[in-house]
Amino acid sequence: MKLSTLLLGSIAAAALGTSAFAQTEIQWWHAMGGANGERVDRIAAGFNESQSDYVVVPSYKGNYTETMTAAVAAFRAHEQPHIVQVFEVGTATMMAAEGAVYPISDVMADSGTAFDQSVYLPAVVSYYQTSDGDLLSMPFNSSTPVLWYNKDAFAAAGIENPPTTWDELNADAQKLLDSGMTCGYSFGWQSWVMIENYGAWHNIPMGTQENGFAGLDTRFTFNNDAVVNRLQSIADSQESGIFKYGGRRGDSLSLFTSGECGMWMNSSAYYGSIKDQAEFAFGQTMLPLDTDVADAPQNSIIGGATLWVLRGKDQGDYAGVAAFMNYLSSPEVQAWWHQETGYVPITTAASDLSREQGFYDENPGTDTAIKELSLNEPTPNSRGLRFGNFVQIRDIINEEMEALWAGDKTAREAMDTAVERGNALLEKFEAANN
Repeated sequence: MKLSTLLLGSIAAAALGTSAFAQTEIQWWHAMGGANGERVDRIAAGFNESQSDYVVVPSYKGNYTETMTAAVAAFRAHEQPHIVQVFEVGTATMMAAEGAVYPISDVMADSGTAFDQSVYLPAVVSYYQTSDGDLLSMPFNSSTPVLWYNKDAFAAAGIENPPTTWDELNADAQKLLDSGMTCGYSFGWQSWVMIENYGAWHNIPMGTQENGFAGLDTRFTFNNDAVVNRLQSIADSQESGIFKYGGRRGDSLSLFTSGECGMWMNSSAYYGSIKDQAEFAFGQTMLPLDTDVADAPQNSIIGGATLWVLRGKDQGDYAGVAAFMNYLSSPEVQAWWHQETGYVPITTAASDLSREQGFYDENPGTDTAIKELSLNEPTPNSRGLRFGNFVQIRDIINEEMEALWAGDKTAREAMDTAVERGNALLEKFEAANN
């Protein structure tokens, strides 16, 4: 779907409920590089060209960690932007930044802008709500992990349907190897996929206190038998080639797009990259179910980021922020963003519009992420995570999982150590914020 400047302008004009007497700059710091950075610029340009009161100025500040760090430093120096994009694991840190955050529910209410949280997907907004139901930040680029698979390789191996369980996934991986491939599957963002989402998908907690939502005195429990047994099974399958580790974040993408691995578990937001890079037919399907752990999947949880509004600017500026946020979440903009990137449309209306436009018929499987997130009403185990210092804790988990893949530790040793090291950082965060 092409999003014309004219269309963007008409949406913004409808969303703009207040105006200023002079043009006001709204600074937006983000972590979207490459093609997605160009799409961010396009969204801002469409809004800007539709009216003359506000100018949204997007600025790329590096990866997620770098962008959040830069915003915190800028706030301390009184040089903060109006809006900053922060990934989901930075939520607890942002909440603890006393006096810095202007909750989006308050931004909208204070500017007199209509705002109805019921239009957003529950699995998306629940991650960023307070215990009172107020929304802290505006969902923007939300995704969830899916299972990508090489349709051509499946056909060559005689596999008719994608796997739905871990047993089927391993069996299909072996068929791919038997057909001449050297790798069955890989995954990226391994803490997010194999611990955080594995727990939510099977409705088992990653930590106490409702995964941190119910209190700062949370502690990790992901060294449970379900996680340990699954990770050990994966590690043991490396020798045969069923599984191959390809690095953190999205480093292993090339293992899939090159045709080396027939399956890949990672974010739905890799749709654009896979479409551009893969020279084979591909599909996406839901995450596999571990039938030793659960009879049916619960729901997956989101990744990606939201837009946080920072205090300290002229109050009149925030009317422009509110107008831009309304524009950003409009069905037309969200449907375009979803179809271009693979990120989840954050509203039901945007999902419905994509369906009406025939996008899911023309691109089967592109609604997989929506189905996963909406499979069931989120439970305390599948709502999401709110752990302090989790950016650093994810690095710890990565280190311990890499020790497992290298054969230096068993899954039990790796997860026990990750929990011990992670809990030490949770305790520090609790002490600093009580």
